[in-house]
Amino acid sequence: MQTPEATTPDPSAHVTAAVERLATSHEPALQRADALVELALDLQKQPRDPQELIDALYLYDQAMGLVNGDAVARARILAGRGGALRRMPGSGLEELRQARDAFGEALPVLREAGDAEEVAEVEMSYGLVLHAMAPTGQAKLQDAVQAYQRALRTFDADRYPREFATLHNNLATAYLSLRLAPEKEGLKEAMAVQSFREALKVVSMEEDPTEFAMLQNNLGNALQAMRSSHPWENLLRAIEAYDEALKVRSEYDTPVEFANTISNKANALMNLPDDPEHPEEGNPGRLRQAIALFHKAADVFKRHHLADRAEMVKRIAAELDADLRGAAASSGG
Repeated sequence: MQTPEATTPDPSAHVTAAVERLATSHEPALQRADALVELALDLQKQPRDPQELIDALYLYDQAMGLVNGDAVARARILAGRGGALRRMPGSGLEELRQARDAFGEALPVLREAGDAEEVAEVEMSYGLVLHAMAPTGQAKLQDAVQAYQRALRTFDADRYPREFATLHNNLATAYLSLRLAPEKEGLKEAMAVQSFREALKVVSMEEDPTEFAMLQNNLGNALQAMRSSHPWENLLRAIEAYDEALKVRSEYDTPVEFANTISNKANALMNLPDDPEHPEEGNPGRLRQAIALFHKAADVFKRHHLADRAEMVKRIAAELDADLRGAAASSGG
Protein backbone atom coordinates (compact mmCIF):
# COMPACT_ATOMS: atom_id res chain seq x y z
CA MET A 1 0.00 0.00 0.00
CA GLN A 2 1.43 3.33 -1.05
CA THR A 3 1.59 6.25 1.35
CA PRO A 4 -0.14 9.33 -0.09
CA GLU A 5 2.17 12.23 -0.81
CA ALA A 6 1.91 15.27 1.43
CA THR A 7 0.09 18.12 -0.27
CA THR A 8 0.76 21.81 0.07
CA PRO A 9 -2.27 23.66 1.48
CA ASP A 10 -4.12 25.77 -1.06
CA PRO A 11 -3.69 29.54 -1.02
CA SER A 12 -6.65 31.79 -0.19
CA ALA A 13 -9.01 32.75 -3.00
CA HIS A 14 -8.25 36.45 -2.67
CA VAL A 15 -4.52 35.74 -3.02
CA THR A 16 -4.93 33.65 -6.16
CA ALA A 17 -7.18 36.38 -7.53
CA ALA A 18 -4.46 38.98 -6.89
CA VAL A 19 -1.93 36.79 -8.71
CA GLU A 20 -4.29 36.36 -11.66
CA ARG A 21 -4.86 40.11 -11.88
CA LEU A 22 -1.13 40.75 -11.95
CA ALA A 23 -0.66 38.06 -14.61
CA THR A 24 -2.82 40.09 -17.01
CA SER A 25 -0.96 43.31 -16.23
CA HIS A 26 1.27 44.92 -18.84
CA GLU A 27 3.88 45.87 -16.19
CA PRO A 28 7.39 44.41 -16.58
CA ALA A 29 7.90 41.01 -14.94
CA LEU A 30 10.23 42.38 -12.24
CA GLN A 31 7.66 44.98 -11.18
CA ARG A 32 5.01 42.28 -10.92
CA ALA A 33 7.42 40.18 -8.83
CA ASP A 34 8.04 43.15 -6.54
CA ALA A 35 4.29 43.61 -6.10
CA LEU A 36 3.90 39.95 -5.10
CA VAL A 37 6.79 40.21 -2.63
CA GLU A 38 5.29 43.33 -1.04
CA LEU A 39 1.97 41.54 -0.58
CA ALA A 40 3.74 38.51 0.91
CA LEU A 41 5.72 40.68 3.35
CA ASP A 42 2.51 42.38 4.51
CA LEU A 43 0.92 38.99 5.19
CA GLN A 44 3.82 37.62 7.21
CA LYS A 45 4.54 40.76 9.24
CA GLN A 46 1.89 40.04 11.85
CA PRO A 47 0.08 36.90 10.67
CA ARG A 48 -3.33 36.34 12.22
CA ASP A 49 -3.30 32.64 11.36
CA PRO A 50 -1.12 30.05 9.56
CA GLN A 51 -3.05 30.54 6.32
CA GLU A 52 -1.51 33.98 5.88
CA LEU A 53 1.95 32.42 5.97
CA ILE A 54 0.85 29.74 3.50
CA ASP A 55 -0.39 32.55 1.26
CA ALA A 56 2.93 34.36 1.61
CA LEU A 57 4.87 31.25 0.56
CA TYR A 58 2.58 30.86 -2.47
CA LEU A 59 3.23 34.49 -3.43
CA TYR A 60 7.00 34.03 -3.16
CA ASP A 61 6.80 30.96 -5.40
CA GLN A 62 4.82 32.93 -7.98
CA ALA A 63 7.26 35.84 -7.78
CA MET A 64 10.23 33.52 -8.28
CA GLY A 65 8.83 32.56 -11.68
CA LEU A 66 8.98 36.20 -12.79
CA VAL A 67 12.53 37.25 -11.90
CA ASN A 68 14.21 35.67 -14.96
CA GLY A 69 17.56 35.09 -13.28
CA ASP A 70 17.86 38.51 -11.64
CA ALA A 71 20.16 37.61 -8.73
CA VAL A 72 19.15 40.42 -6.37
CA ALA A 73 15.41 39.95 -6.91
CA ARG A 74 15.84 36.21 -6.37
CA ALA A 75 17.80 36.81 -3.16
CA ARG A 76 15.08 39.08 -1.77
CA ILE A 77 12.43 36.47 -2.55
CA LEU A 78 14.52 33.79 -0.83
CA ALA A 79 14.99 36.01 2.23
CA GLY A 80 11.25 36.68 2.44
CA ARG A 81 10.46 33.00 1.98
CA GLY A 82 12.88 32.09 4.77
CA GLY A 83 11.15 34.55 7.05
CA ALA A 84 7.73 33.03 6.34
CA LEU A 85 9.00 29.50 6.93
CA ARG A 86 10.58 30.56 10.23
CA ARG A 87 7.32 32.07 11.44
CA MET A 88 5.17 29.02 10.66
CA PRO A 89 3.55 27.89 13.93
CA GLY A 90 5.34 24.84 15.27
CA SER A 91 8.02 25.03 12.58
CA GLY A 92 9.53 21.60 12.32
CA LEU A 93 13.03 20.67 11.31
CA GLU A 94 12.14 20.56 7.60
CA GLU A 95 10.77 24.12 7.62
CA LEU A 96 13.83 25.30 9.53
CA ARG A 97 16.13 23.56 7.06
CA GLN A 98 14.38 25.23 4.16
CA ALA A 99 14.58 28.61 5.90
CA ARG A 100 18.30 28.10 6.67
CA ASP A 101 19.03 27.22 3.04
CA ALA A 102 17.02 30.20 1.76
CA PHE A 103 18.84 32.65 4.04
CA GLY A 104 22.19 31.05 3.29
CA GLU A 105 21.68 31.47 -0.45
CA ALA A 106 20.29 35.00 -0.19
CA LEU A 107 22.86 36.53 2.15
CA PRO A 108 25.98 36.53 -0.08
CA VAL A 109 24.03 38.39 -2.79
CA LEU A 110 22.39 40.85 -0.40
CA ARG A 111 25.70 41.61 1.33
CA GLU A 112 26.95 42.80 -2.06
CA ALA A 113 23.83 44.55 -3.33
CA GLY A 114 21.41 45.12 -0.44
CA ASP A 115 21.27 47.98 2.04
CA ALA A 116 22.64 47.57 5.55
CA GLU A 117 19.26 47.35 7.31
CA GLU A 118 17.97 44.74 4.87
CA VAL A 119 21.07 42.59 5.37
CA ALA A 120 20.91 42.96 9.17
CA GLU A 121 17.28 41.79 9.24
CA VAL A 122 18.19 38.69 7.27
CA GLU A 123 21.24 38.04 9.48
CA MET A 124 19.03 38.23 12.57
CA SER A 125 16.51 35.79 11.10
CA TYR A 126 19.31 33.50 9.93
CA GLY A 127 20.72 33.50 13.47
CA LEU A 128 17.33 32.61 14.93
CA VAL A 129 16.97 29.64 12.57
CA LEU A 130 20.48 28.36 13.30
CA HIS A 131 19.85 28.87 17.02
CA ALA A 132 16.64 26.81 16.83
CA MET A 133 18.37 24.03 14.86
CA ALA A 134 21.50 23.82 17.03
CA PRO A 135 20.03 21.41 19.63
CA THR A 136 19.30 18.93 16.83
CA GLY A 137 22.92 18.98 15.64
CA GLN A 138 21.81 20.32 12.25
CA ALA A 139 23.47 23.72 12.81
CA LYS A 140 26.28 25.17 14.91
CA LEU A 141 25.41 27.49 17.76
CA GLN A 142 28.60 29.46 17.08
CA ASP A 143 27.27 30.25 13.58
CA ALA A 144 24.09 31.68 15.15
CA VAL A 145 26.23 33.83 17.47
CA GLN A 146 28.21 35.14 14.50
CA ALA A 147 25.01 35.99 12.60
CA TYR A 148 23.67 37.93 15.60
CA GLN A 149 26.97 39.77 15.93
CA ARG A 150 26.95 40.73 12.24
CA ALA A 151 23.41 42.09 12.63
CA LEU A 152 24.58 44.23 15.56
CA ARG A 153 26.97 46.09 13.26
CA THR A 154 23.85 47.81 11.88
CA PHE A 155 21.26 47.42 14.64
CA ASP A 156 22.85 49.67 17.23
CA ALA A 157 21.29 50.91 20.46
CA ASP A 158 20.63 54.47 19.28
CA ARG A 159 18.88 53.88 15.95
CA TYR A 160 17.39 50.40 16.44
CA PRO A 161 16.81 49.88 20.17
CA ARG A 162 14.24 47.08 19.79
CA GLU A 163 16.38 45.04 17.42
CA PHE A 164 19.46 45.76 19.56
CA ALA A 165 17.71 44.41 22.67
CA THR A 166 16.38 41.34 20.87
CA LEU A 167 19.79 40.50 19.46
CA HIS A 168 21.50 40.84 22.83
CA ASN A 169 18.87 38.67 24.50
CA ASN A 170 19.36 36.04 21.78
CA LEU A 171 23.13 36.30 22.13
CA ALA A 172 22.96 35.85 25.89
CA THR A 173 20.78 32.76 25.51
CA ALA A 174 23.18 31.35 22.92
CA TYR A 175 26.23 32.08 25.06
CA LEU A 176 24.76 30.10 27.95
CA SER A 177 24.41 27.04 25.69
CA LEU A 178 27.87 27.22 24.10
CA ARG A 179 30.36 24.46 24.72
CA LEU A 180 33.77 25.95 25.34
CA ALA A 181 37.16 24.53 26.23
CA PRO A 182 37.38 23.72 29.96
CA GLU A 183 39.66 26.67 30.66
CA LYS A 184 37.18 29.03 28.97
CA GLU A 185 33.94 27.48 30.25
CA GLY A 186 33.41 30.21 32.84
CA LEU A 187 33.42 32.90 30.15
CA LYS A 188 30.00 32.08 28.73
CA GLU A 189 28.04 33.23 31.79
CA ALA A 190 30.08 36.44 31.90
CA MET A 191 29.32 37.08 28.20
CA ALA A 192 25.62 36.36 28.82
CA VAL A 193 25.53 38.79 31.76
CA GLN A 194 27.11 41.47 29.59
CA SER A 195 24.57 40.94 26.80
CA PHE A 196 21.58 41.03 29.17
CA ARG A 197 22.93 44.29 30.59
CA GLU A 198 23.34 45.72 27.09
CA ALA A 199 19.71 44.86 26.31
CA LEU A 200 18.54 46.48 29.55
CA LYS A 201 20.19 49.75 28.51
CA VAL A 202 17.42 50.21 25.93
CA VAL A 203 14.48 48.37 27.55
CA SER A 204 12.67 50.21 30.34
CA MET A 205 9.98 49.01 32.71
CA GLU A 206 7.72 51.89 31.65
CA GLU A 207 7.94 51.30 27.89
CA ASP A 208 8.13 47.49 27.73
CA PRO A 209 7.42 45.92 31.12
CA THR A 210 7.16 42.33 29.86
CA GLU A 211 10.52 42.43 28.08
CA PHE A 212 12.08 44.28 31.01
CA ALA A 213 10.95 41.62 33.49
CA MET A 214 12.09 38.76 31.26
CA LEU A 215 15.55 40.32 30.82
CA GLN A 216 15.93 41.00 34.56
CA ASN A 217 14.91 37.45 35.42
CA ASN A 218 17.36 36.02 32.88
CA LEU A 219 20.11 38.37 34.08
CA GLY A 220 19.58 37.06 37.60
CA ASN A 221 19.90 33.46 36.39
CA ALA A 222 23.12 34.25 34.50
CA LEU A 223 24.59 36.04 37.53
CA GLN A 224 23.83 33.02 39.71
CA ALA A 225 25.58 30.73 37.25
CA MET A 226 28.62 32.99 36.71
CA ARG A 227 31.87 31.74 38.19
CA SER A 228 33.70 34.46 40.01
CA SER A 229 36.10 35.23 42.80
CA HIS A 230 33.22 37.30 44.27
CA PRO A 231 30.32 34.81 44.40
CA TRP A 232 28.40 36.65 47.14
CA GLU A 233 28.45 39.86 45.11
CA ASN A 234 27.03 38.03 42.10
CA LEU A 235 24.26 36.49 44.21
CA LEU A 236 23.34 39.89 45.67
CA ARG A 237 23.19 41.33 42.15
CA ALA A 238 21.06 38.40 41.04
CA ILE A 239 18.59 39.09 43.87
CA GLU A 240 18.47 42.76 42.82
CA ALA A 241 17.66 41.66 39.27
CA TYR A 242 14.87 39.33 40.46
CA ASP A 243 13.43 42.16 42.58
CA GLU A 244 13.38 44.36 39.46
CA ALA A 245 11.52 41.63 37.57
CA LEU A 246 9.05 41.31 40.46
CA LYS A 247 8.10 44.96 40.05
CA VAL A 248 6.32 43.73 36.91
CA ARG A 249 5.59 40.06 37.54
CA SER A 250 2.81 39.57 40.06
CA GLU A 251 0.92 36.63 41.50
CA TYR A 252 -2.32 37.79 39.91
CA ASP A 253 -1.30 39.26 36.54
CA THR A 254 1.51 36.85 35.56
CA PRO A 255 1.31 34.03 38.11
CA VAL A 256 3.54 31.42 36.46
CA GLU A 257 6.26 33.95 35.63
CA PHE A 258 5.95 35.30 39.19
CA ALA A 259 6.40 31.80 40.63
CA ASN A 260 9.42 31.15 38.39
CA THR A 261 11.09 34.37 39.50
CA ILE A 262 10.50 33.89 43.23
CA SER A 263 11.84 30.34 42.87
CA ASN A 264 14.96 31.73 41.22
CA LYS A 265 15.30 34.33 43.97
CA ALA A 266 14.90 31.62 46.62
CA ASN A 267 17.67 29.62 44.96
CA ALA A 268 19.99 32.64 45.21
CA LEU A 269 19.03 33.28 48.83
CA MET A 270 19.70 29.69 49.94
CA ASN A 271 23.29 29.97 48.67
CA LEU A 272 24.01 33.37 50.23
CA PRO A 273 25.40 33.87 53.77
CA ASP A 274 23.40 36.10 56.11
CA ASP A 275 26.51 38.27 56.33
CA PRO A 276 28.69 37.95 53.23
CA GLU A 277 31.53 39.50 55.23
CA HIS A 278 31.38 36.52 57.63
CA PRO A 279 30.18 33.50 55.63
CA GLU A 280 31.34 31.16 58.39
CA GLU A 281 28.33 32.30 60.47
CA GLY A 282 25.97 30.53 58.09
CA ASN A 283 22.67 31.65 56.60
CA PRO A 284 19.65 30.65 58.71
CA GLY A 285 17.95 33.98 57.94
CA ARG A 286 18.38 33.60 54.18
CA LEU A 287 17.22 29.99 54.36
CA ARG A 288 13.97 31.02 56.09
CA GLN A 289 13.34 33.59 53.35
CA ALA A 290 14.06 30.96 50.68
CA ILE A 291 11.75 28.41 52.30
CA ALA A 292 8.89 30.93 52.40
CA LEU A 293 9.40 31.81 48.73
CA PHE A 294 9.55 28.16 47.67
CA HIS A 295 6.27 27.45 49.50
CA LYS A 296 4.67 30.47 47.83
CA ALA A 297 5.87 29.32 44.43
CA ALA A 298 4.56 25.81 45.09
CA ASP A 299 1.10 27.18 45.88
CA VAL A 300 1.04 29.24 42.67
CA PHE A 301 2.30 26.37 40.51
CA LYS A 302 -0.27 24.01 42.01
CA ARG A 303 -3.14 26.45 41.38
CA HIS A 304 -2.09 26.67 37.74
CA HIS A 305 -1.88 22.90 37.25
CA LEU A 306 1.92 22.67 37.18
CA ALA A 307 2.13 19.82 39.65
CA ASP A 308 5.68 18.75 38.76
CA ARG A 309 7.08 22.22 39.40
CA ALA A 310 5.06 22.54 42.60
CA GLU A 311 6.39 19.22 43.88
CA MET A 312 9.98 20.12 43.00
CA VAL A 313 10.04 23.43 44.90
CA LYS A 314 8.15 21.90 47.85
CA ARG A 315 10.83 19.20 48.06
CA ILE A 316 13.61 21.81 48.08
CA ALA A 317 11.80 23.75 50.82
CA ALA A 318 11.46 20.56 52.90
CA GLU A 319 15.18 19.81 52.51
CA LEU A 320 16.12 23.34 53.56
CA ASP A 321 13.78 23.14 56.54
CA ALA A 322 15.40 19.87 57.61
CA ASP A 323 18.84 21.48 57.29
CA LEU A 324 17.72 24.39 59.47
CA ARG A 325 16.31 22.09 62.13
CA GLY A 326 19.48 19.96 62.10
CA ALA A 327 21.70 23.01 62.45
CA ALA A 328 19.58 24.32 65.34
CA ALA A 329 19.67 20.96 67.11
CA SER A 330 23.43 20.59 66.74
CA SER A 331 24.01 24.08 68.13
CA GLY A 332 21.63 23.45 71.02
CA GLY A 333 19.24 26.19 69.75
